[in-house]
Amino acid sequence: MVIAPVGETVSGVEHHRVEVNGTALHYVSAGTSGSPILLVHGFPETWWAFREVIPLLAADHRVFAVDLRGFGDSDNQPGDYGSAAAAEDLHQLIAHLGVGPVHLVGQDISGATVLRLAATHPQDVAGLVGIEMGLPGFGLEALADVTRGGTWYIGVLAAPGIPEMLLAGREREFLGGFVFTTMSATPGAITDRDVEEFARTYSRPNGWRGAGGLYRSMLQEGPEIRELARDRGLSMPVLAVGAGGGSFTADTLAQVARAQVRTVTLDGVGHYAAMEAPRDVAEAILDFTASVDAA
Repeated sequence: MVIAPVGETVSGVEHHRVEVNGTALHYVSAGTSGSPILLVHGFPETWWAFREVIPLLAADHRVFAVDLRGFGDSDNQPGDYGSAAAAEDLHQLIAHLGVGPVHLVGQDISGATVLRLAATHPQDVAGLVGIEMGLPGFGLEALADVTRGGTWYIGVLAAPGIPEMLLAGREREFLGGFVFTTMSATPGAITDRDVEEFARTYSRPNGWRGAGGLYRSMLQEGPEIRELARDRGLSMPVLAVGAGGGSFTADTLAQVARAQVRTVTLDGVGHYAAMEAPRDVAEAILDFTASVDAA
């Protein structure tokens, strides 16, 4: 169902809402021809993280960017917000759209979600692109270990009820004054307009539910993800795009892919690569999808 945008939008993009897997997802679409690309955001993001990438891809592809359950303008009612539920959402979304197999692009905390989708439903995925992405069971949990330089807010987000207690009413300060400032390296790339759009969605009642669910999932599902990678792994072509995290994405994906992982490194770019270097990210995706489509 096509809907009017609630928040910010991009020229040439249509907004949609669809019921899948017991929830309602908001997603956007652009482009009318070419192989399909599905963009999956991380934290503290929504589809809006790809605002500048989408038009660059849509010239040659049909492009879809989704708000994961609990994020953005997707539903966030009580329920399961782990990566397994999110992966099943994407599987059903692809079926609803009738566009599989897609070129699947995931970044940051969506790693376990896209890994589950690609490993469990390989018919859905022509190729997988991981941007600044890790996996539970392959070292991602260390980011929550503050005794070894980990990030304090992962524990806050993963604790039920605590984000609402500590961050409600402070969304803009937390996102704009800390998270994006700390992990980006490109001055001016993430604007006040961006912060306002992200904060709008996290300010909703239960606006932290999606993030909390994925971080709780991350801290628990390592053994399951390792088993899934061992038994199935990634049978499709894989591209790792590293920026602020250096080789972390490539090193991680190399352990779960059946074939050699292609790599692109964006020097001088922080963690939020799609917003900091959209043209470089789009070029990497387009080069990869062209090679996969040609094969």
